[in-house]
Order: sequence, then C-alpha cells, then structure tokens
Amino acid sequence: MQPRDLSDHVAYEAGRGIEEVARELDRDPSEFVKLASNENPHGPSPAAAVAIREAASSVSSYPKAAHADLTEAVAERWDVADEQVWLANGGDGALDYLHRAMLEPDDAVLVPEPGFAYYGMSARYHHGDVREYELSKADDFAQDADAVLEHYDADRDRIVFLTSPHNPSGSTIPLEEVERLADETSDETLIVVDEAYGEFADRDSALALIEGRDGFDARDDVAILRTFSKAYGLAGVRLGYAVVPEEWADAYARVNTPFAASEIACRAGLAAIDDEEHVERTVETARDARAYMREYIDAHVWDSEGNFVLVEVGDAAAVAEEMQRRGVIVRDCSSFGLPGCIRITCGTEEETERAVETCNAVLADLDVEPDAGDATTEAEVPDT
Repeated sequence: MQPRDLSDHVAYEAGRGIEEVARELDRDPSEFVKLASNENPHGPSPAAAVAIREAASSVSSYPKAAHADLTEAVAERWDVADEQVWLANGGDGALDYLHRAMLEPDDAVLVPEPGFAYYGMSARYHHGDVREYELSKADDFAQDADAVLEHYDADRDRIVFLTSPHNPSGSTIPLEEVERLADETSDETLIVVDEAYGEFADRDSALALIEGRDGFDARDDVAILRTFSKAYGLAGVRLGYAVVPEEWADAYARVNTPFAASEIACRAGLAAIDDEEHVERTVETARDARAYMREYIDAHVWDSEGNFVLVEVGDAAAVAEEMQRRGVIVRDCSSFGLPGCIRITCGTEEETERAVETCNAVLADLDVEPDAGDATTEAEVPDT
C-alpha cells in the first residue's frame, strides 16, 4: 500500500537550530547564535511565559473558553467581529483554513516567487494547483499590482497571495496597490495579505480594506494573516490567525480543526497580546539591527521592513556553512531560489554585531565577490 501521488509536493526547509548544528559539529551549543528563523531575540513575552506555566495544570481540558477569550481579544485589537477572527495552529493553520474554505479541486493559487513555500504546499494538500508571479531581485523585489496582474488568470486563480513584509526580502506593498489588485481581479478571487511580520513594518494593515477604513471602501475579497510567532515571541506554541470579511466569516465553523489552538497557546496569546512593552522592545531592536547590518556588512543588503535582512554574498551555501562553523547560524536562501543570498535575522545588539563581524570575515576569507548592485559604501565596523 502506498500514499497518494505526492510527487508534486515539496518538503518545507526550516532554518537549522542550535542543537541540531551543535550535534552535527560535535560542539557545545553555547558556542552558537541562531539568526536563521526570524525568531524573537528577546524570547517570549514575559507575561506569556507566566501564563504558560499557570496553564500547565489545565491542559487536561479542551480549550473552549480560552479559544473564545482569545478570539474576543484579537477581535477587540482589530475592532472587528469575533466571527472574523479565525484562530489556528500558527499562520500555516490559518492558510489551511482559507484553502479549505475557498478551493475547489483544480482551482489555482497565485504565489510570489521567491516566497513562503507553505502557500503552495497547503494548496496542493487541498488539491489546488500552484502558479507563480516573480518578484525580481533586479527590481529590489518591488511589489505592485502590475507584477501580479501580468501573471494572473481570472479563470483559474482563486486566491492571490501577497506577503507584506515579504520573506525573504523585507519589501512591502502599498495598500493602494492591494486595492487596485482587488479591483482588477475577479469577484471570485480572494486577495490574501500575509502580514506575519506586520508589526515590524512602518505600514498600515490591509485590514483597512476589509473594514473600509482610512479612506478605503469595505471589501469582501481581502483577508489578512497574522501570527504570534514573531513580534510576540511565541513561535514554539504555534499560534496564528486570519481576519476575514464579515460576509463569509461563518465558514470557519465548517472548515476549522476542532480546538486547533491549544489551551497553552490560547492562554499565552491572551497574555502576550496585552504585553505592548515586549512588542515595542522587539520592534525597536529589529529596526536598530536592520540599520546596523545595512551600514556595516561588506555586501549589498536590501532595505527590509521585517525582522531580518537579505544579503547578496555570491555563494550562499559556502558563506552560510562557514558562518555556521564560526558559530553564527544564518539562512542559505538557495531554497528560495536565491543561491547568491543569505538571510540574517535581527538579533540583540551583541548578536547582530557578531553576525556582521563574522559575515565580513567570511566574505574576506573566502574571497567572495557578490554582485553588489547598488550596495552602500562599505564602512568600518565600530568596536564594541
């Protein structure tokens, strides 16, 4: 007996962890810093950590009350109806729910390339096809409606994914362009704006298009994705959500996995959502780290509004491997179709400075000649 044909499916390549690398290299984990998975360098919200400990004694019960309480809290945060909030086991789970609600067999989703692999993976799980539109490195991964519409097929594309900020480049798309895209696509096409890194960006949420705020008309063809993994530091508990138009919000009850967000995740989310100090500190750290890396890395670093930067290093595999050997784990972006680039997560001040020093030393020692493009002038890294 064999499973169904999975030849079109690809495995998700996650960033490597400290324990994994330390075992492989037979080294002490304390020698390494991980800047590969866009995790929060300050850890979880302290309030969430307390809530997790306190929730431990209640995990024998299903999280019905906690699920309802968190749904209400998120709805209040965005000033939407509770029914518009679709809690899930991470942002990935929310993607699954949208595909369950929207896709018929052989419908297609249109996704950015490069981009988050799970958009296409989830669509295929739900018997949908996957088509791509290009975000060009030569254009600094600029996002606008034209880049999408050039590849859009009104007869096939049921969902169009936008990532703002985009992973791995950090570019964003203006809300006016999202609105134009929604206007110029079919009434039966849903525009999903993935705002997993939204807290780090100096842009308003596309929720304005769902609710008709800030001068936009309300729409029933736009949804957003958010996560507690990044700014709130809860990647390990797996908690995310979608915010959808009110007109079809009740579909959640028909497509969600029962109790998909666990008791611990819901209690952690309830505590974290009010921990504004932790989020502000995290966002400030990311902004400082982005600026530092752009100024002092001896290679082209793209502008980013996420908690990471993309760096042109010429040979990503070689540079990432050598940086890892020297104790700094970064993301080789070959799996994104960018074999000349690495992605470096924004760490603490100390971690970021170590990453810059290590990257520059590796580039010099390997005699790598990256395509610098319009790179900023190299600067001497200050002593710390």
